[in-house]
Amino acid sequence: MEEMSQVLQYVAYLLPAIVVGIVSYFFFRGHTKNEEGRRRYLIQKEAQNKILPTRLQSYERLTLLLERIDPNNLLIRIKPFADDVEKYEKLLIDNIEKEFEHNVTQQIYVSPECWNLISAAKNATIHLIRQGAMHEKENGADSLREYLLRHFMEEITPSQKAMAYVKKEVAELF
Repeated sequence: MEEMSQVLQYVAYLLPAIVVGIVSYFFFRGHTKNEEGRRRYLIQKEAQNKILPTRLQSYERLTLLLERIDPNNLLIRIKPFADDVEKYEKLLIDNIEKEFEHNVTQQIYVSPECWNLISAAKNATIHLIRQGAMHEKENGADSLREYLLRHFMEEITPSQKAMAYVKKEVAELF
């Protein structure tokens, strides 16, 4: 019986130490997680401050791309050299492709949805130019230009739709 009371005394002495140890463990574990989260937040905030100007510059370049491939601006900027519809169609499409290829690296700074919309705007514009060329094949390059300008004045261009999305995405950065 004496051994049992001696064991209970040891347990009585050890129990507070065990409780303090358990409480300390959970406290320090919570504190360590909190500090780690704070450090991650500060690192992320610093990285965000460094990459934000680059992302904004990318959105500016993509905005310029969309403005340059917008059919209303493109048709005014690029005039036909000859009366051949196919040459003018090729000239317009080549110009769009060059503009797009020049800015293809900007996709790493924007969301996949934004890039897909910009790519779709480029492809839709090319498609509409090809349709217009098929429609005005017999009439000449100036006729194609007039047809496309008339067509795009009446509706929202693919570039304008993509531009609205780019503006929305930039607004979300702030």
